[in-house]
Parts: sequence; structure tokens; C-alpha cells
Amino acid sequence: MVEPVCAEWTVPHDMTGVRDRVDAVLESFLSEKARVADRERLPTDLVDALHSFVCRGGKRICPLLCVLGWFAAGGSDRLPTAVVRVAAALELQHAAVLIHRDVIERRLTRRGFPTMSCAMADRFAHKPDRERFGRQAAVLLGDLALAWSDELLCSAHLSARQRAAAGAAMSAMRMEVVYGQYLEVRAAGDPVADLERALEIVRYKTVGYTCERPLQLGARLAGADENTQAALSVYARALGEAVHLTEDLHRVFGDRAGTDSRLEDLRDGRHTALVASALGRAVGGTAVELRALLGNPGLDVRGATLCRDIMTEVGAREEIEQMVALRREQALNAVDDMHVPAPARQVLRALAEHLTNTEG
Repeated sequence: MVEPVCAEWTVPHDMTGVRDRVDAVLESFLSEKARVADRERLPTDLVDALHSFVCRGGKRICPLLCVLGWFAAGGSDRLPTAVVRVAAALELQHAAVLIHRDVIERRLTRRGFPTMSCAMADRFAHKPDRERFGRQAAVLLGDLALAWSDELLCSAHLSARQRAAAGAAMSAMRMEVVYGQYLEVRAAGDPVADLERALEIVRYKTVGYTCERPLQLGARLAGADENTQAALSVYARALGEAVHLTEDLHRVFGDRAGTDSRLEDLRDGRHTALVASALGRAVGGTAVELRALLGNPGLDVRGATLCRDIMTEVGAREEIEQMVALRREQALNAVDDMHVPAPARQVLRALAEHLTNTEG
């Protein structure tokens, strides 16, 4: 469980309570899917695997921001079940994105557990090519999560106006994340000293579907006007970039990541902002050494330590930390300028502080 964003709050602005309600919807929905699969003699291991992935952790950023959008736009203090179901649909969509992303990036772990492809390979270890089967099963599970995200959304009992807003937001999120993931795949293995290119990947791959669209969606469900929407977008874009840059730091330097995770970005030569900054700052023999290490599939712990040392020495780590701090400040300033209820403003500020902590 993620720590309470603001533990002293009471319902409806107690964000731990919101998380519990979203989790209850997901648990009920997936349990029913398991019963249906059993009754109709469908493979229950698919449902079990997805249930385990969705319900064993995660920050629930997308659902939380959706609910915050609702409250910020003046939605009723009594959070409607319909909004909770939309928030849960966002979490299922997020699960699909992560499952597909892990297949593309050949990640081994997610949230301290084996990725879906690894888990399915382990479950069917008797197969001759279990790793190939694991990847195939994971792709199908990601597709299933997307289909069930749509089902949750369609069963939320929204008004015609709300359905139109939700459908447009979900479509935009899916398009943006596909473009972002493709941009990253295209750049992988050939990182360059182009910080703006790295940030473009961040904006498409993460900012829209993780922060901006969920916040906008919740606000539109409450009937937000254009000024409120614009103010929330300024906040969400700054926060989304700050969150992604923070995760880049943690994946290379932070104690939150496991050993495998701290090697993956470097082994794959991903074109992250951290890598772009380091390549732009390194000169001479240091630059040659760094380029030889990045993207090396045989990179070991010693080589990764050398990469981290170079990134620190040339000032890349500090530059990304400063970029996070600047964007956090932009997000907080955007909150101060919003004409939204005080409780929503308080949680928006607390969330920005909590999610952009760059300490290892």
C-alpha cells in the first residue's frame, strides 16, 4: 500500500479511503470474472494472473488523480460510485500498459515481483520454450486488461455527457502512450545527447496517460469549465514530467529499485533524460567510456557502478534533480493559482511533494 497522501483527512477527501474503494471495485470485478471463467470452463489461470498483478501493489496514481479532478472541479463531496468505477477502469488500463511495456522492454521485475511474462513462464515451466510462451501470454493478458477496462467504464452508469468525455479521454490516452512507447523503442540502443528528444518521449509515454488525462477526466465528469481544465493541465504536465524524471533517477541510483532494475536502463541504452544529460556533458575519454558502457547487454554490476559514477561526476544526476525541482515548483505554483476547493488544493500539493521525492 502506498502511504496516505494526507492521513489526517476525513472522507471524502481521505485519499487512502479512495484507494480502498477503487481496490474494492477491482477485487469484486476480477473475482466475478474468475467465477465466470470457472463456470464457462475458460482458462482461469489468465484471470488469476491478472488479478495478482493488479491487486498486489502500485501507487494508484491514475485513479487518485481522476478522483482529485472530480473534487477540484466542484464535484459533490459524496463521491459517486460511477466516478470510482471510472477510476478503477483507469487502473486496469494502466495495468495493460505496464504489462505490454514489460514485454517490449524485456523487464524481469515489476514492483518487486516477476513481470507478467516471467510469472507466466514460471507457471508453465514444463513448456519447451517457456520464455516465448510467457511473452505471448503477457501480450494477451495486456489485451484482456484493456478489454475489461472498457467494460468497467461502460458499466459505470455515466450520463451521455460523461460517457462522451470518458471515451474521448481514454482514446487520447491510449494513442499517446502508443506513440510514446514507439518513440522510446525507436531510440533504444542509440542514445544521444538530445535532452529535448528524451523529454518528448516522456510527455507521450507517461505524462498524458499517467497524470494529465486522468485529472482532466475526473474534472470533466464533474462538468469543469475551460479555465479549470487549463489550470489542471498546467499542474499535471509539470507533475508528470517530474514524476517520470524522478523514476529515471530511482531506476539507476535509487534503493527503491532492485539490482536488475538498476541495470536494465543502462544495459538497454534507453534514451532517458538522465542518459541524454550525461552524454551531453561527458567529454574526451570519459565520453568514449560512457558510450561503450551504455547499451552493452553484458553490462555487469561493476560496469553499472562506473556508469553511475560518471553520471554523477559530469553533473547529469544533479541536472535531472534540478529539473525535477523546477517542475515540482511549477506544479505547486499552478495549484496556488487554481480556483478550486481548499481540500483539493491541499491534496494536489501533497501529491506533488510525495511523488517527486528524489531521495534514494
